[in-house]
Amino acid sequence: MFDLRYHVASLAAVFLALIIGILVGVGISGPVDNQKTKFLEEQVAEYQRQLDQTSTRKNADKREQQAALDYIDETYPVLVKNRLRGKRVAVVFVGLIDGGVRAEINRLFLDSGAQQLRLRALKVPIDVRQLDSSLRGQPAAAGLRGRKNVEELGRALGQELMLGGDTPLWDSLSDALVNDREGTKKAPADGVLVVRTAEPQRGATSRFLLGLYAGLGSVAVPAVGIEQTDAPYSATRAFAQAGLSSVDDVETRIGRLATVLLLAGAPSGQYGMKKSAEDGALPAWPTPAAAGG
Repeated sequence: MFDLRYHVASLAAVFLALIIGILVGVGISGPVDNQKTKFLEEQVAEYQRQLDQTSTRKNADKREQQAALDYIDETYPVLVKNRLRGKRVAVVFVGLIDGGVRAEINRLFLDSGAQQLRLRALKVPIDVRQLDSSLRGQPAAAGLRGRKNVEELGRALGQELMLGGDTPLWDSLSDALVNDREGTKKAPADGVLVVRTAEPQRGATSRFLLGLYAGLGSVAVPAVGIEQTDAPYSATRAFAQAGLSSVDDVETRIGRLATVLLLAGAPSGQYGMKKSAEDGALPAWPTPAAAGG
């Protein structure tokens, strides 16, 4: 299931001994000073540059695969520690909450210092008539009712969820649209993770979700669609179509690292182990300005 192929294998053995030596010296569970952390970041950046130059091949040597796995396992705790400290991240499930994916999100937050700001799990497919009925008389819904406006409604809901404050649309549609909800609705989000557990949708629901994803990604903070490697219905194409980044292997350490880097301000793109990961296994390391912003 975890075939690293050309994404990760090429330089793992070269860096592994050096990195593990450093980590053994400082102790992975103990404090690591900024100089050593910076060194690891530089190694990952160089690692990625070299990976981009590696020729495509179908199968990686098993020893190189294992070296890559060891490399990631040893460096991951240091590279993500406090990377998202103070960041408040919204979580959106399209469909029922998946316990396995949620456990990975909670682990990612714990590892990086992020906090879940709020969570929404949405009912799909949508019932347009029910939504219209729930929005009747709501001033904020002007121009958003009716089947022809479902994409704009989704966009407005995405923006409202990210910006916080007053949320008249979500308040009006809670019974019609939301299966589960947690957290405060007032504070703005510093990023969002989106998980689609439902099967691909069609018609009005498909357009609604496209608008929702676009709205989530329209407020100048990171928006990342995530899934597990064996997700029965991959949503990476839909995320990319709406302008979101994606990570297709969040249950692995390399997937969680990619997600943390994206939430920290790394360049957007499609990352992971599947063929749909057009931008490679990991994003480029975020610049200090992006990470701080």
